Amino acid sequence: MLRLMLVISLTIGMGGIAQAGDFKIAFSWDGLKRCTTGRPNVVPNPIFIVSNLPKGTAGVDFRLKDLNVPSYNHGGGWIEITKDGKVAENSFNYKSPCPPNGKHKYQWTAKAKDKKGFVGKTLATARASRIYPD
Repeated sequence: MLRLMLVISLTIGMGGIAQAGDFKIAFSWDGLKRCTTGRPNVVPNPIFIVSNLPKGTAGVDFRLKDLNVPSYNHGGGWIEITKDGKVAENSFNYKSPCPPNGKHKYQWTAKAKDKKGFVGKTLATARASRIYPD
């Protein structure tokens, strides 16, 4: 519950929020096992708060990027979601943030799509970034 309250407070405040048009996402690193070795763990997704999904959305494709090392593929996942709300933890797995010495800035990109996969049209894109570890 504390975790959900933190994510909701991030939605209201400025940390971890980005928008593209009206489509928005918010997230937190809360509960993520600390990793600073440069060797990411495979972990479940954080809780996301999704708002203002465009009409016709069948799902959202989430991808994580280390803005300090953009060539590294942290992966992400597809979530079937058609209305605003919470994307639960454990909906998909990805490679955790794990900067090798110091802090890096990471960005989640969420693409609202009308169909899953490459055939789906992107209806809107939202981005949210945070420093890790914070």
